[in-house]
Amino acid sequence: MTEGKRILIIDDDEILVELLSEQLLAVEGFVCTVASSGEDGRTLAKNGYFDLVILDVDLPGMGGREVCRHLRADGLMAPIVMLTASDSDSDTIRGLNAGATDYVAKPFKLGVLMARIRAHIRQFEQSDDAVLVIGPFDFRPGAKMLVGTVPEGNGQNGEQIRLTDKEAQILKFLYLHGDRVVSRDELLGEVWGYNANVTTHTLETHVYRLRQKMEAEPSRAEILVTEPGGYRLIP
Repeated sequence: MTEGKRILIIDDDEILVELLSEQLLAVEGFVCTVASSGEDGRTLAKNGYFDLVILDVDLPGMGGREVCRHLRADGLMAPIVMLTASDSDSDTIRGLNAGATDYVAKPFKLGVLMARIRAHIRQFEQSDDAVLVIGPFDFRPGAKMLVGTVPEGNGQNGEQIRLTDKEAQILKFLYLHGDRVVSRDELLGEVWGYNANVTTHTLETHVYRLRQKMEAEPSRAEILVTEPGGYRLIP
């Protein structure tokens, strides 16, 4: 579920930024926030959540590698893809040592950059540091918490809903499998392992409790739905 991901672009090349923003939105459905200086980019990263950062090395004022070090020191866990005009090994090593996840030399093929961005986001989603959007919630697996993102109803702005360890595991596994139906046996095997004492009734009880927390009308689930053969999350 990569659509709707939030990307921070820190680059002073207006033409490149416009092209990237348009393509990321049109092709991937990514929402881009732009900063033309390292200082502004650092402020945006501190005050908001981003699934990935695209960072130019050659920025006015604070250089890209310094910005990268500051972002990591500030606690940013998301992937950072650095763009550079140099493709030397020493330059790449300096960028990676500064905390970059990937290093892409200009000029680059847009399709290759997009593929790398998708791959880094997918990998980051599997970590507990990611924030996953589920219906009217930001889901934070590491904190085992749903945070509301809409003005009213279930998921109202800022509402924090605590999850049990099993509930968080169920949600994360369903999320990572996109909109496909996940069978009960598959969920049982993933969340409980091969515990012979655990039955589908245990899973159904946890799903019931999740719906009480997530759904506006738990008896008419619209987010965590039952399908023939299992369960599915509705984006």
